[in-house]
Amino acid sequence: MWRTVVTPDEVAHRLSGMQLPDVTPDGLRVALAQAVDTAMYWQEPDGVDVLNATEPVRRELRRVGEHIARSLHSQWWTTPPALTDQWSVWTWGDDCPDLPVPTAADRLHLWGERTLVNEERAARDPSTSFFGWWSTPPTRSSTRRLADGTPAGLWFVEDSMGWERAVTRCLTISAGAEVYEIDGRKAWAELCRRFPLEVTAQIGEDWRRTTGRSGRWVVPGWTLVASEYEGVHLTVAGYLAAAGTAIDVDADTASVIAGWGPDETYWLTDALVGGDFQTWRCDTAGRHPRWAEEPR
Repeated sequence: MWRTVVTPDEVAHRLSGMQLPDVTPDGLRVALAQAVDTAMYWQEPDGVDVLNATEPVRRELRRVGEHIARSLHSQWWTTPPALTDQWSVWTWGDDCPDLPVPTAADRLHLWGERTLVNEERAARDPSTSFFGWWSTPPTRSSTRRLADGTPAGLWFVEDSMGWERAVTRCLTISAGAEVYEIDGRKAWAELCRRFPLEVTAQIGEDWRRTTGRSGRWVVPGWTLVASEYEGVHLTVAGYLAAAGTAIDVDADTASVIAGWGPDETYWLTDALVGGDFQTWRCDTAGRHPRWAEEPR
């Protein structure tokens, strides 16, 4: 059986001859949504990941990235959260957003206790490890609206589950809210250095498998982070530059931005004022699902 073998140099050559199209808000949104949707870095890199990591292909992809970065339509990728325009995906596939939920303080307290217990148990018996791969806070998150009026959180979901309906809610955030900004690897590493919580036993194998790094792992201790900040925001640029990679915290320790979405802000307090709910439906007729508000 004959197989066609294409080398990284050949792929890079083909990319180099490709004329880059004009950047548009819709095209940029769809491309970013597809990139986020295919992020599955809790498993070993697949063939496409390996190919894209080679130097010849990375060189040509860098050309594409620079083309996008020069566009005015991508300038919001490096900005802080739009505090006057924050939308939370309240529920996916569920039209009952008024169900009672624990407070942020309760969620953080329970998360901290469970993380410590799971780490101790997994250290004694690795077969009991069940943490997952996330490094997100256990609290409510939100994003800004895009140019078309849809909340970014409807689009940018890692390994999405094919939801067809969603309920969003506008949040009113205090203008003086203290929000920690994650714009890249250094900011995440600094947060982990200031508030380290070890998760090596319960998460280390998953992160080793996807990053290739073995050693000690930490996540930010969100209960302690909440004592200084009301929220933590990950810029789009920070997501694209650092999510899913091993980030050195110190000489012996690393961490991973895992499970976050671009432009996502996690709120560590309940001091938020909720506005009206909106119900959205997913139109899967196009290359990527389109979201439209359901008629009332």
